[in-house]
Amino acid sequence: MFAVPKAALDIQGELKFFEFTADSGNKVQRGFCPTCGSPVYNENNGFNDMGFIHASSLDEPERFNPSMVVFADSAVVWDHIDPELPRFPGMPPMPT
Repeated sequence: MFAVPKAALDIQGELKFFEFTADSGNKVQRGFCPTCGSPVYNENNGFNDMGFIHASSLDEPERFNPSMVVFADSAVVWDHIDPELPRFPGMPPMPT
């Protein structure tokens, strides 16, 4: 998943949203394709100006490179994490 300023987004088509409260207390809305259920887009009220796109929903996900690892403490043991990337045990703190 990667973050994009909401002002730069142009999401076309219908999404079905599911809302829950994250461990941080933030409200998270997850947007799914209403036909197949694939995850497409997330919003988090702790990051009001950003939208979060699931790279797997893109035609060319390899065009994007990760810049950090979040929720590293809950990664499964078989997931390879690039040791050069900064990592955070959970959601990183918001910049001030």
